[in-house]
Amino acid sequence: MKMRVIFVTCLIFTICNANEQKLAPTKRLNNGYEMPVVGLGTFESTSNDAERAVKDAIDAGYRHIDTAFLYGNEVEVGKAIRDKIAEGKIKREDIFVTTKLWSTFHEPEWVEKAFQRSFDNLNLEYIDLYLVHYPVAYQRVLKNNRLPPDDVNAFHSFPVDKTGKTLTADIDYMDTWRAMEKLVESGRVRSIGISNFNSVQTDRVFKESKIKPVVNQVECHPNLNQRKLIDFCAARNITITAYSPLGRPHTDDGRKLALSDPKVFELSQKYHKSPAQIILRYSVQNGVIVIPKSTNKGRIQENIDIFDFELSDSDMQIIHGLNINYRLIEFTSEVDNKYYPFNIEY
Repeated sequence: MKMRVIFVTCLIFTICNANEQKLAPTKRLNNGYEMPVVGLGTFESTSNDAERAVKDAIDAGYRHIDTAFLYGNEVEVGKAIRDKIAEGKIKREDIFVTTKLWSTFHEPEWVEKAFQRSFDNLNLEYIDLYLVHYPVAYQRVLKNNRLPPDDVNAFHSFPVDKTGKTLTADIDYMDTWRAMEKLVESGRVRSIGISNFNSVQTDRVFKESKIKPVVNQVECHPNLNQRKLIDFCAARNITITAYSPLGRPHTDDGRKLALSDPKVFELSQKYHKSPAQIILRYSVQNGVIVIPKSTNKGRIQENIDIFDFELSDSDMQIIHGLNINYRLIEFTSEVDNKYYPFNIEY
């Protein structure tokens, strides 16, 4: 009888362990907070898709969600997280939430207004990480006369002139950053960082700031592997977060990129993983946090299932060799702006 009890207890323990959810490891930021190394990106995820994707991600073990005012889905992201808290699936402190200050609100007096709208949209007690989305400031151009001119929703996100050129504003991003620091001091946001900043801009924020940026979120994938910027930021204890970490299958002129590259396909066969999993594992081993975007439940699960294998040094070198500095997002209409970030190598 005693042996049977022991056997049943062991069986229950084994089943519980088998069903235990595997979470992504975390990376310690320079202010001591922990950030999961895989998160769900939500760019172009709108309305019901965003809410459903966030819930699916939390069920799959994600504890890091990335959104932005620009994406127009902060309300849905916040609701999905609150629903999962209400279900008892997670506690607020279990999940890391990032959102971003858009370029139409770089003046110091507007930083607070824009942050408050994101804060209210998410409705999550506090925000884990708030980023300056882009170093170039935009002019505020009203969409219509139905919203009051002090409402952050009243303005075009991408204001352009009659020729289609972006209407930028001459606002120093360091003035914006000092207003961001005040948000941390208010206690409503735990960490602040930057996005799409080059090495010179990153170094300036690092040297002139009172509160150091914890993260620089940039485009990063095997065809734009950002190894120089990764090393540059690491020397300053700033973590790189990779958006568009999977790139795309091919260039506009049909050249194969990493997702459809035969070398990556060979590695996927070797490790019994998908090409996407090989690419995400590559970035994580480079010390990068990845935020792949998907609204497909299967792919959401697949993208976090990368911690049961490790690429060898020689295989990492193979993927290093795919770098061609191919940038998917260039903001080319602002190339003459003095704060445009992509005029230098990294």
